[in-house]
Amino acid sequence: MCVFIISSFDGVQLYTKTETAATNKAIVVIVHGLCEHQGRYDYFAEKLHAAGYGTYRFDHRGHGRSQGDLPNYGTFHEILDDTNVIVDMAIAENPDVPVYLLGHSMGGFAVSLYGAKYPDKKLRGIVTSGAAVCDTIGLFAGAPAGLDPHIQLPNELGGGVCSVAEVVDWYGKDPYNKKAYCIGLVYALKEGQKWFSESMKTFSYPVFMTHGEKDGLVGMDDSVIFFKNAASKDKTLKVYGNLFHEILNEYCKDDVIADMIGWMDARI
Repeated sequence: MCVFIISSFDGVQLYTKTETAATNKAIVVIVHGLCEHQGRYDYFAEKLHAAGYGTYRFDHRGHGRSQGDLPNYGTFHEILDDTNVIVDMAIAENPDVPVYLLGHSMGGFAVSLYGAKYPDKKLRGIVTSGAAVCDTIGLFAGAPAGLDPHIQLPNELGGGVCSVAEVVDWYGKDPYNKKAYCIGLVYALKEGQKWFSESMKTFSYPVFMTHGEKDGLVGMDDSVIFFKNAASKDKTLKVYGNLFHEILNEYCKDDVIADMIGWMDARI
């Protein structure tokens, strides 16, 4: 394991963790969601390692242990370009094995839009979990326009993240989860969703989209719309009945993880 700080495209310092081995059959770059941090994917990463995959993870700017007091973006391109720094590093350091990109929630937003903005990267495929690409549920629909982007909003996502009580309880106690975020982040997400409403039609990477049927934060229709519009010749959508937003933390998480690993294994 290597833990270090990397400078992003504009000098912002990103907390980064890589776990690789000489025997890795592939690499997975994991992109986390809003107000959380890369450490919430420890269990998932362990399962990937056991299956022969190396992992690269980072905390978004303003999240976890990366630079920035609160989650905020001036434009959606910042989250894509931060992700690009890690993807480029993973590809450069592992030239002989496939690299996959995987994101959950806002991380799913990031990897989906990334695929449209960066269509020619050496990626074997992209995996999404509850990707917030359209906001069909209207989570941010009521956000007033034109406010100071530094105005803070409370993180009230905890109750809807998962059906497992222990996960919800720890979400509120985790010292690296942010208790608030800036409305500038909301503006950036809305800007990106508007851009992707057309750009998703150019998305051409192999893609495995996953979503919980009872996701109360990111509507299942976000993934349905993306699936219908993506230009990818190799695209799969799987909806998990009765699961909430964090399908990687639900009671049947091992089945979800096995599906993701199986999809990637089939494309190595």
